[in-house]
Amino acid sequence: MKLYPLFADLSHRAVLVVGGGAVAERKIAALLGAQAQVTVNAPVLTPQLRRWVSEGRIAHRADAFQEGWLERIWLVVAATSDRETNALVATLAGLRRIFVNVVDDATLSSFHVPAVVDRAPLMIAISSGGEAPMLARLLRERLETLLDHSLGALATLAARLRSRIRARLPDMAARRQFYETLFAGPVATLLRQGKSKEAGQAAEQALASASPAHPGSVVLVGAGPGDPGLLTLRALRALNEADVILHDRLVSTEVLELARRDAERIEVGKQAGNHHTTQDGIHALLLEHACAGRRVVRLKGGDPFVFGRGGEELEFLRSHEIPYEVVPGITAAVACAAYAGIPLTHRDHAQSVRFVTAHCRNSLDTLDWLALAQEQQTLAVYMGVGGLASLQARLIEHGRAATTPFALIENGSRAEQRVVIGTLANLAERASAHAVGSPALLILGEVAALAQSLAWFGQPPLGATVHDIRAAATGRRSSIPPAPVHADLLAAIHRG
Repeated sequence: MKLYPLFADLSHRAVLVVGGGAVAERKIAALLGAQAQVTVNAPVLTPQLRRWVSEGRIAHRADAFQEGWLERIWLVVAATSDRETNALVATLAGLRRIFVNVVDDATLSSFHVPAVVDRAPLMIAISSGGEAPMLARLLRERLETLLDHSLGALATLAARLRSRIRARLPDMAARRQFYETLFAGPVATLLRQGKSKEAGQAAEQALASASPAHPGSVVLVGAGPGDPGLLTLRALRALNEADVILHDRLVSTEVLELARRDAERIEVGKQAGNHHTTQDGIHALLLEHACAGRRVVRLKGGDPFVFGRGGEELEFLRSHEIPYEVVPGITAAVACAAYAGIPLTHRDHAQSVRFVTAHCRNSLDTLDWLALAQEQQTLAVYMGVGGLASLQARLIEHGRAATTPFALIENGSRAEQRVVIGTLANLAERASAHAVGSPALLILGEVAALAQSLAWFGQPPLGATVHDIRAAATGRRSSIPPAPVHADLLAAIHRG
């Protein structure tokens, strides 16, 4: 179940809490903090609840729960130890379309009370949908140690200046940049030091000197092969600062979800035989949005400088005097091989690695096939799914052994990753049999034989077994023997 997160304004609004024990007391304390008008319904109250009643902070009904008490109520909390009573409260509240929380019973609840990190007026709520409350509390504890208590004062200061900031900086991009400076610069530092007066003065000075105009810029960002955990911290920051994101078709949904919610997203994907947006069209979009004063992120799968045409885009930006920067990404060959358990280089079997693109016949014709056919090296072939038969024939024709192991890695690093293994002799046949599609990367070389024995992510490889590959390579220097298990490493594993 996926809940819709919201924050409720309960100030001076009537809330009913059924139950008078310790749990009800905790719920009422939080409600009082939100300035709700609380009525507690229970025959017996905790000492604290009795004090609040005597002080007039809450109202008390000692009789058995009655449906009529739900009149003009905004929210209900059922916190008794009797499940039948809790179920009755939940049913009657639901009939009246009143949100109800039944403590420790997610199935009866129409809303859940999250674990809260309180930096009022800044509030951070964490919910597991009622399924794993202890996990939510653990995350809250971690966030408590990360978020300074001065954040509340910073939020209050920003609220006080808000109307003046909007008047001074009508441009949204310029305003957002000012807020980022306010929240991460000297003002925030002064508040952490307890110097609220000095912080206010620094904020006034920053606002007075802020420029209403905001120059546009472009950040070329490598998104990696798909796993959002492979993004760099700088890439994550760029995504959260972007006004516009021009992204490739193969950038994963999980990566895009890390970007600012209100950033405009434009897919400019290209794949073999289907150029959704031409390179000239991408250049035009970069120029249009940057000249409009927006911060543009050009988000590319893998690394923008490895078969990503990043250099062409920078040349275009330079020619139009558009400010830019580059955030490298983990290129597909490195990431996909790692997620398949394949070392691109190996002391005994691969002293070099070559990155090759083979997405069309023209690119195949320009390659140095004699060099590529040499043994003791690894070939990482990008965008080559459509030309595997030609690649296979040319390598064998130029001397690469037909028994050379290969691994085809489809959707590398993603949950749906598949790895197909075999030898060069049956490369095209195996790919067709397993319907390998884009995005897929080919690793060819002696090290590819390790794909099965060192696999650690996703499903086991499909196709030939490592035994079959090694048997085919019997008598050749490039065959890979079983990796030895070092005694000291094994002992360390057993020690934990």
